[in-house]
Amino acid sequence: MRTSAIEDSLAARLRGRSVLVTGGAGFIGSHLVDALVAAGAAVRVLDDLSTGLRSNLAAVADRIELIEESITSRQALAQACCDVELVFHEAALGSVPRSMADPAATIEVNVSGTAHVLAAARAAGVRRVVYASSSSIYGDSLVLPRREGEEGRALSPYALSKQMVEQLAEQFEQCFGFETVGLRYFNVYGTRQRPDGPYAAVIPRFFAAARAGERPLIFGDGGQSRDFTFVADAVSANLLAAMAPRTACGRAFNVGSGCATTIGALAAAVRALAGGGAPIHEPARSGDVRHAVADLEEISTALDYFPRVGLEQGLAAIADSDGDTQVAAVMLE
Repeated sequence: MRTSAIEDSLAARLRGRSVLVTGGAGFIGSHLVDALVAAGAAVRVLDDLSTGLRSNLAAVADRIELIEESITSRQALAQACCDVELVFHEAALGSVPRSMADPAATIEVNVSGTAHVLAAARAAGVRRVVYASSSSIYGDSLVLPRREGEEGRALSPYALSKQMVEQLAEQFEQCFGFETVGLRYFNVYGTRQRPDGPYAAVIPRFFAAARAGERPLIFGDGGQSRDFTFVADAVSANLLAAMAPRTACGRAFNVGSGCATTIGALAAAVRALAGGGAPIHEPARSGDVRHAVADLEEISTALDYFPRVGLEQGLAAIADSDGDTQVAAVMLE
């Protein structure tokens, strides 16, 4: 099926449906909200704004309902899930380094919070929960590319939390027949990704340094590689997962570009687009894996997902923006 036909079909199937997006004021969540609103869905957002920004929802503020609460609040979740058909669970405490500094907070929000989301959704009669997982669950596995079913031991509390999230979802599927689909994000990037704070992701940090005329900081020798996934492709995966056949449920799929890029090459690409100096190197961080790239066979077969935005195009979109525009051109716009 051609991509345009897939988009038209998804838009038609989402139109008029009531959906909840947890973490909907965040980076990925807000782009997902935009796509759902554009498709004609009735969108409710649950976000405590601890890391998300109200400004991320400014363009659709008059067309959504925002509940400013945490996923750790059972009362708020009961209210948020009322009369909802689909839940997109994006809320989490991200970052491996953050989890190393405060493991308890990561486990509380990511694991207990997800348990509350799943329980509230089931109690409210929600049909399906699509939830965010992470490539970090592959841990110390040396298998490349990363394939579902070949996970290793977790290397950080964050990675452990995502392994536990997937196990929780699987239990709700097995014990209650409740529909869940997991998405293992590989280094999602794009506009609205915050460059500030000690736990900022590498691409917004590199662009912030370049725009300030500074040298970017690389932890390690720069030879470590990652699979960088443009946010529009992550949004596409969510919409496909929501509408996928029942056979896709109870599983978690890789969401990536299928291409590996070293951090050193990434720094050079950002420098060519936005300027800045040569990188500064500091010791590698504990808990970081050396290499990661997604195998996309399972998600392409089960969800008909295929990445559409290459790294060069995605970086150019960020370079041409002010970090807060709609240049992501998410699916269904």
